[in-house]
Amino acid sequence: VDKALVYVDGGSRGNPGDSAFGVYACDAADNPVAAFGRFLGTMTNNEAEYSGLVAALEWARSEGIRELHIRADSQLMVRQMNGQYRVKSANLRPLFEDARRLADQFARFEIEHVRRESNVEADRLANLAMDARAAVEEDPSA
Repeated sequence: VDKALVYVDGGSRGNPGDSAFGVYACDAADNPVAAFGRFLGTMTNNEAEYSGLVAALEWARSEGIRELHIRADSQLMVRQMNGQYRVKSANLRPLFEDARRLADQFARFEIEHVRRESNVEADRLANLAMDARAAVEEDPSA
């Protein structure tokens, strides 16, 4: 897989509260190639969103993906990653810096905001991880 489209979502129940993220990835032909979520413990919603983005970037790098397109429903994160908003939160800064450093390692990196309805799989995986209070992984081709 040289190119991937990855959906990322993070959430918390209470802000801060129990948090998790979900990552759902497809190859260039739109075939699902990865589906996982991780429970994060107590975090804010924005920290969970960034944790999901960092995990997606690390996954893509480990798979040797060169061109990465991320879709996320966190407008704040997308605008910060695209340089439209500054990162003012001291808690978010290290996550942002990790994400930026990882993103810069791809031949091509793009991140775009999508509506929640367009991010159902990543959202579902984040909720599964929150419910289980554990990591979840699915066979995306099933």
